[in-house]
Parts: sequence; structure tokens; C-alpha cells
Amino acid sequence: MARLLVHVEGQTEETFVNEILATHLLACGYESVGARLLGNARRRSSRGGVRPWTAVRKDIVSHLKYDPGSIATTMVDYYGLPISGDKAWPGRAQAASLDVTKKAAAVEVALSNDVSSEMGGNFDSNRFVPFVIMHEFEGLLFSDCTAFARGVGLPNLEASLRTIRDQFTTPEEIDDSPIAAPSKRVEALIPGYEKALFGVAAALEIGREKMREACPHFRSWLTTLEARAARA
Repeated sequence: MARLLVHVEGQTEETFVNEILATHLLACGYESVGARLLGNARRRSSRGGVRPWTAVRKDIVSHLKYDPGSIATTMVDYYGLPISGDKAWPGRAQAASLDVTKKAAAVEVALSNDVSSEMGGNFDSNRFVPFVIMHEFEGLLFSDCTAFARGVGLPNLEASLRTIRDQFTTPEEIDDSPIAAPSKRVEALIPGYEKALFGVAAALEIGREKMREACPHFRSWLTTLEARAARA
């Protein structure tokens, strides 16, 4: 039985893993399932975006080497990944010009290759399953607009949320511009929106299976994690 560690961007994703995914994945065969904040996010005085890839890679590689019976994955927003300079994440710049359905996968392949290279020739690449959320966590919440509105205690927002959702083939395609990213659209509808509070409440109301049904990239990740548990 393998141990699964999910390297997450923030406390919202940490809660999502622990309260929505963990029980299901434990039932699939993992010995343990836990989330670890990238770079001790709780200690940050202010949000500065995702850490540089070199620092994140160091954490992931350290974990994989320390616990050879483990599988590591990530849960980070595509929208916030550094695209250039010394903070850049592999594949992010190249993904910018790709079709929206291929962006996250391109980054994930680049991350997998980079970690495998760092781990050396004997590394089993199946032990690292990177996941990049398209375009950010709030996109998943549009999987069920009725439950989304109910989860944040504002059922009258269902129609407005559905208007946004219906403009795209899937919730994962809601675009990532500074003014039209999923979180920006939600903030425009919910003054004082707090991801760690409202986002978690909505996610708990929507549930894993609705997200799996509506979001193909999320579904692929979850299916891969389930399969890794069966093989471990």
C-alpha cells in the first residue's frame, strides 16, 4: 500500500484534499492520504503567488527520496504559475500558446520530466502525478451552479453563476485573464468573497463526483490516482 502526499498551493486546497478526496482515495487502497502546503503557506505575511519551481521541486524530490513507498502529486492553479524568470515553472511558457484543453497537460508533462530527471535513472515516474487545475480552483465550483450558490448561502446567485458556466464547454475552460478568471467572476458576484471560507463551503456542497463529471482534466487526475493505488 502506498502513501499519497498532495503538495498544495494553499489552505483551501489542503482542506479540499483532507475533507473531500482523502476518504475516497483511502478506500481505493492508499495507506495514507495527506496534503502539504507548498513552502509553509500559513507563514506568509501576504500572498505572493506560487513559489518558484526550483523550491517546489526540492520539496517534492526530498519527499520522494525520504519515503520510497510514497506517491506525490500536486494541486496548483494554472492561472498563478510563474511563466518567466527564475520563478518559472517548466512548460508554463510553452503552454500559453496551446489550446485550452492542452495547457495543463503540457505543464504536467514538463513537471514530470523535470522531477524524473532530478531523481535519476532508477526513478519510477509513476510515483509522481502532477496536477495543474484549469484555470484555478474556483473553476471546479462551476461544476454544479445550484450547489455552488447553495454552498455559499446565496441561492439567488444560481442564475448568474449558470450564465457564466454556459459560456464554456466545461468549467475548466473559464478563462484566465486578470479580469475574467473564475475567481474574479466570483468576486464580482460575492463582495467579500474569501476562498478559504466560501470556496471550501461550496466545494463540500458540490462534492467530488459532480466535479469529476463536469471537469475532464480533474477526472483524469482522480482516475490516475485511483489506478496508482490499485497498482501500489
